[in-house]
Amino acid sequence: MWMPPGQNQSWVSEFILLGFSSDPMTNRTLFSAFLLLFLSSVLGNGLIITLICLDTHLHTPMYFFLCILSLLDMGYVTTTVPQMLVHLLSQSQTISFAACWLQMYVFGAVGLTECILFVVMAFDRYVAICYPLHYTVILSWGLCTRLSAGTWACGFFFSLIHTFFTMRLPYCGPNMVNHYFCEGPSVRNLACMDTHVIEMVDLVISVFMVVAPLLIIVASYIRIAQAILKLKSMQARCKAFSTCASHLTVITFFYAPATYLYMRPNSSYSPEQDKQVSLFYNVFTALLNPVVYSLRNKDMKRAFLKVMGR
Repeated sequence: MWMPPGQNQSWVSEFILLGFSSDPMTNRTLFSAFLLLFLSSVLGNGLIITLICLDTHLHTPMYFFLCILSLLDMGYVTTTVPQMLVHLLSQSQTISFAACWLQMYVFGAVGLTECILFVVMAFDRYVAICYPLHYTVILSWGLCTRLSAGTWACGFFFSLIHTFFTMRLPYCGPNMVNHYFCEGPSVRNLACMDTHVIEMVDLVISVFMVVAPLLIIVASYIRIAQAILKLKSMQARCKAFSTCASHLTVITFFYAPATYLYMRPNSSYSPEQDKQVSLFYNVFTALLNPVVYSLRNKDMKRAFLKVMGR
């Protein structure tokens, strides 16, 4: 249990996000680059959502989950990047305590939801390859809806636990967060009390929401690989591997930096390096996902040409 600060201390009412640089020229350059990445990411994911909604041929479980993934990626970048762009051009880099609380919660909720969604997408590929004749029976729209609702519920629930325990800590100053958004470990380091218990809570959440899903995904793809290798036709093998390649690529982009950031000891915390890694899985992954799925997917290309009237 934590105790309120003493009489000679005061609560922090706002935080200062240090961002990447204090040099105005560098910040203007970063603003142009990040604005381009942000717009490309929003437009790319928005295009995928639009194509899936408009083309009835894409109304299948696989594209339903892909649509949710694109929606989550848009949530990622819109939660953090717009404020970062404002701070790059403005003199003030402050964020209120309440806004920091909300940003941390939404960012964590979207990220944890995506962790579970990747498990659902792996299950979709497992059923499609291992039980192709029963695909539509097993993955009915009712089941898809329940799986989708379950991923969102888990993500927002566990993010609430993480955010509640982090922001419930006493913050007496300093209030300078060495990050470009209110990221949990970065804010927690400013607490004026021992954070060992909170770190253990975050570790338990990470095990349930990052490690466990990743192990399930690995187990699913081992079964998928075994099923593919049993196919006699080389063409059928290549087609089956191709349907999984995009999903595996996106999983690697997401889990590699996320595991590095949230599954290591707090003693190895490196602010500058962490900002670069989080920028990759926050901004670049959201941009790469539409590229990976659109360039490797004939159905998406056909849907795009159909919508464009060609």
